[in-house]
Amino acid sequence: MASPHLYWTGSEALKERYLPGICAGRRLCCIAVTEPGGGSDVAAIKTRAVRDGDQYVLNGAKMFITNGVLSDLYFVAARLPPGGTDGKRHRGISMFLVERGTPGLTVSRKLDKMGMRASDTAELSFQDVRVPVENLLGREGVGFYEVMRVFQRERLVAGLHSVAGCQRALEDTIAYVQERQAFDSPLSKKQVVRHKLADLATLIEAGRALTYSACLKFAESVDAVKEISMVKLFTADMAQKVAYDCVQLHGGYGYMREYPIERFFRDTRLMTIGGGTSEVMKEIIAKQLAL
Repeated sequence: MASPHLYWTGSEALKERYLPGICAGRRLCCIAVTEPGGGSDVAAIKTRAVRDGDQYVLNGAKMFITNGVLSDLYFVAARLPPGGTDGKRHRGISMFLVERGTPGLTVSRKLDKMGMRASDTAELSFQDVRVPVENLLGREGVGFYEVMRVFQRERLVAGLHSVAGCQRALEDTIAYVQERQAFDSPLSKKQVVRHKLADLATLIEAGRALTYSACLKFAESVDAVKEISMVKLFTADMAQKVAYDCVQLHGGYGYMREYPIERFFRDTRLMTIGGGTSEVMKEIIAKQLAL
């Protein structure tokens, strides 16, 4: 979600310098777009970049940045003047590669999350952060389009994430109800339980088909904004239902942290928020339908 900015728009010198370490897992990356005042509305970002000789000077703040505490490389969206003065707010936004340890770049705080606790999330501050002009990714003022391009990939991956997580949750739940005894027989023998699991399996299969169809279009470089937005919307909502019902079928044990389904329930809540909320996905779909 972060390194594609380098792969797609970075200079050959930047690729040679950073990609080997990224691919080998020696360098951790993050994308710094979201700000305290806005997330999905990328055109509203306020972080500023000013050209000063052979450097750019960045000032601003970022919020909810995954891997922001531990990252080695930050892919930062900032606005160059006079972008957006003609009413087109997306103009002037550019992407910059900033290395960890660059003076002025600080982690304001590590955020304490409900779920997805295996990765850190941070608030970042940029105070007169100087980066070489060579660290501009792509051309000045067109970073908005690159962010949107990466968003499509991120949202498609989110769909795959949801489908895979739901499949595992279903498998874990089936194994549980086959072993759990209630009223002298396994829970799996109760019609209400069997039908609930049948509903979940059908829902997951529908989500998988929708996601794989969008993957094929994306792989063939076909415009799939509508389809990918549908994937994000459908699979994120699907994950909420699967998580809720699987915890319910686990009973009291589903509420205990010793069972993986409890973590799945907490983690999956992010799916309707991260990478664009479900409400934003609906708006994108509506626009694609010319509504």
